[in-house]
Amino acid sequence: MNNFLSLTEKRRSCRSYDPAVDIPDSSLDYCLQAARLAPSACNRQPWHFHIERNRKKKHLLIDKGLRPGINHNWLTNAPCLIVLTVTPQTATHRLAHLVSGIPYHFIDAGIAGEHFILAATEQDIGTCWIGWIHEKNIKKILHLKKRQRVVAIIAAGYPADPNFFSSSRSTSRKTLSEISS
Repeated sequence: MNNFLSLTEKRRSCRSYDPAVDIPDSSLDYCLQAARLAPSACNRQPWHFHIERNRKKKHLLIDKGLRPGINHNWLTNAPCLIVLTVTPQTATHRLAHLVSGIPYHFIDAGIAGEHFILAATEQDIGTCWIGWIHEKNIKKILHLKKRQRVVAIIAAGYPADPNFFSSSRSTSRKTLSEISS
């Protein structure tokens, strides 16, 4: 258990990447393998990870795929943007959502996305989960099908600061008594 807690303590949002260092395919495959093993409602695995390394398409995603009001200029140095999507399955996701009001496909994607991010952290790859997205524009940029839903963009790359993972966490966390009862 200490290894897992150490990994979760190590993981934090990275917003400064070394643009000169690409992520090897084998490292991305490792992250995707971790995401593939994530649990999902009725084992439907509705997620898809769209890996974008093309500079022009990354700039389109940054310029048109993110909502205004927040400065996302730091994203231009991320060697890789991963667009996480889900395709709802009829019985598991659509009908269950109608009955319960719970969007299980988004929960499933969140679990798979965090598996991806923790696997990246284990390899000293920095990530940042971005939910301030403009779904309609992203769907156009990536030519996604109508049923596909965009969940988030995950920026990934090696941190510009070589001590990023070894320096202390700057954000505070609530105590156990504040998050449990």
